[in-house]
Amino acid sequence: MIRTVPANPHDKIMCTQLAQNAVHGAMAGFSGFTVGHVNNRLAYIPIEELLSGKYSNRVVADSREWQRLLASTGQPSFLNNEEQMIQKQQQI
Repeated sequence: MIRTVPANPHDKIMCTQLAQNAVHGAMAGFSGFTVGHVNNRLAYIPIEELLSGKYSNRVVADSREWQRLLASTGQPSFLNNEEQMIQKQQQI
């Protein structure tokens, strides 16, 4: 996903931590993994686990959590006007 706002200091720190841990894992001989946050800790996550479908969650575009994320990051809504109208009609 492409961000529409500049990275803030928190983003820069998080990216540095992810990059350092990815290099650390590669230097330790691991392959086929990605680094991510799990329970507020950085973890090596096997790519096969991510692709297995067990952890594929859907984002509900009109949920309070998603709207909160859009507001805090300054991102625009990626829904077009027609999709927004359909969602509003479904809520009524």
